[in-house]
Amino acid sequence: MLAIIGGTGLTRLKNLNITHRQVIRTPYGEPSGALTFGEINTHQVVFIARHGYGHTIPPHEINYRANIWALAEQKVKRVVSICTVGGIRDDLPPGTIVVPNQLIDYTNGRKHTYFEGGEKPVTHIDFTEPYCPKLRARLLKAAKASHQHVLDGGVYSATQGPRLETAAEINRLAGDGGDMVGMTGMPEAALAREAGLSYAAIAVVANWAAGRGDSRHHVDLAAAAGVFDTAIEHVHRILEALVKVDGD
Repeated sequence: MLAIIGGTGLTRLKNLNITHRQVIRTPYGEPSGALTFGEINTHQVVFIARHGYGHTIPPHEINYRANIWALAEQKVKRVVSICTVGGIRDDLPPGTIVVPNQLIDYTNGRKHTYFEGGEKPVTHIDFTEPYCPKLRARLLKAAKASHQHVLDGGVYSATQGPRLETAAEINRLAGDGGDMVGMTGMPEAALAREAGLSYAAIAVVANWAAGRGDSRHHVDLAAAAGVFDTAIEHVHRILEALVKVDGD
């Protein structure tokens, strides 16, 4: 079964025919909300809103461990994260949709692993490719099948939030190789790997990052919300096509 995690601005999937919702209890506390089960084009899907269904949970307070654990308990095999980012690279203006292939983690203080506690052995996961190549290929195939333009590849810079970055911080991220900046990419991706789930992301560029483009002196959040609302229609079409190729 395919799972979809919705980010900022995506608290529901309009193309999801809901069958039921289920509250899940986890050893790691409460997830962001109940899991929403349903179908997209007759294919079973489970959805969770990362920030809660009222968009009340800031990035640094999301219980990423509970969210991923809850999905894994439902025998989910693949997880697609929908996230909002700021564009750093010159060819990532607002409205662009990207399927990232790498990330850099700048977050701190978040519960970032299941492998903790004195009774558990030290465990290392291979994180060379943080996004599942096979699931990324499925997303790109779905985008092509639905005639949606997406960029293949990019480095996601995961920052702590909830404040936006300074222009100098964005320059630092660019110098480190970051192409886009968001606040929820980690530890979600690493936890999915620890849980044995295939994980990939669809990143929607809602605005230029601080100091770039029309955000050179100020990031217009209202305009960013409008850009996202338009771009998410294209994401819905990609998801509709994805469920058809997901079982290939």
